[in-house]
Amino acid sequence: MSEKADGIIIVGAGHAGGRAAQAMRGAGYEGRVLLVGEEAYAPYERPPLSKALLFGDDDVDAARVHAPDWYDAHDIELLRNTRVVEIDRPAHRISTDAGTSFGYDKLLLTTGARVRRLPVPGAELAGLHYLRTFDDTVAIRTALGPGCRVVIIGGGFIGLEAAASAAKRGANVTVLEMADRLMGRAVAEDIGAWFKDLHRHHGVDVRLSVSIDAITGKDQVEGVALAGGEIIAADLVIVGIGIVPNVELAEAAGLATDNGVVVDEFGRTSDLDIYAAGDVANQPNDFLGRRIRLESYRNAQDHAMAVARNMAGTEAAYSDKLWVWTDQYDVNLQMQGMPDDYDRLVWRGDPADGAFMVFYMAGPTIRAVNAINMGKEMRIAERLMLQAVEVDDTDLADTTLRLRNLAKR
Repeated sequence: MSEKADGIIIVGAGHAGGRAAQAMRGAGYEGRVLLVGEEAYAPYERPPLSKALLFGDDDVDAARVHAPDWYDAHDIELLRNTRVVEIDRPAHRISTDAGTSFGYDKLLLTTGARVRRLPVPGAELAGLHYLRTFDDTVAIRTALGPGCRVVIIGGGFIGLEAAASAAKRGANVTVLEMADRLMGRAVAEDIGAWFKDLHRHHGVDVRLSVSIDAITGKDQVEGVALAGGEIIAADLVIVGIGIVPNVELAEAAGLATDNGVVVDEFGRTSDLDIYAAGDVANQPNDFLGRRIRLESYRNAQDHAMAVARNMAGTEAAYSDKLWVWTDQYDVNLQMQGMPDDYDRLVWRGDPADGAFMVFYMAGPTIRAVNAINMGKEMRIAERLMLQAVEVDDTDLADTTLRLRNLAKR
């Protein structure tokens, strides 16, 4: 039982939780801040797990949110290897799997998400991995090496980033995607096709529209069996088929959930003393005009910090700017908006040159943008999109006209 005065408890010590603690102190909150996490590590960023950390040999410090002494210096109590098992809302207390109990004035849920499991026979075999934590990255890169036969199930960001990192380590890589294109939730079919060619250029065998029957092997992964009978030999299988929000704690406490913990524009849940942010939060978005649960680095950081400031006494609405990015080989793809409400594409630049932009248009306004190796243009593209600036297709496609000048018009 804690003897300290109640204050703010943050449940979930990932990237969002670490940034939330930072924002609370930055906003001048002087009360107790307790940060509780299930992992053995202090908060770290997840994007490097499938990129720099998987390709290289750095330890978790390369991805840490703050220096090791930052938490003590800012009077943040960091409780690791601890799972919160219950929220007692009437008593304003949480209980942990260690048998401890802590009181709170306000509670922030940054419980994030977990990997979606592969529902086929053999998925429990040694040698099959998911990629969500630093320990996952270490286990995968330990097994990787020149000539290693790697089968990656899932053609989204995680799968393709892992494919690029594995290929750079000299592995023989096959990517299996159930849909008929890569990154189908995030980009148009033509962009997915461009990335398919990119991976094939680097020696990756990319297969679309495939169905997996089983993972084969006795005690260790030996292959992936496809519908139709083909077996692809594998020494290592990496599964990246999405994530599931960790809402169980909130549901058990009676909070409103719907594909995440439902929050308002300030981050408040259905209990006014409990907030949620990051991957687990189902939040309103002004640009889209609807609710959405976002799975991005920027949302995990910016949403958590905005909600934390609100908990510290600010009252400022938050609406995510819908920016996502991925690095694969020497290609940087930045995405703005949601490509689910457009009637045509406008291309700026030549895809053959390896640097171009694609605008997803609805009438005269931009609904989403993809920038391939043109990240410097994204700030102006974001302004054009979020402010619903009316632009002409011909002007957007004309690389002799600066986007900045279009915004000024």
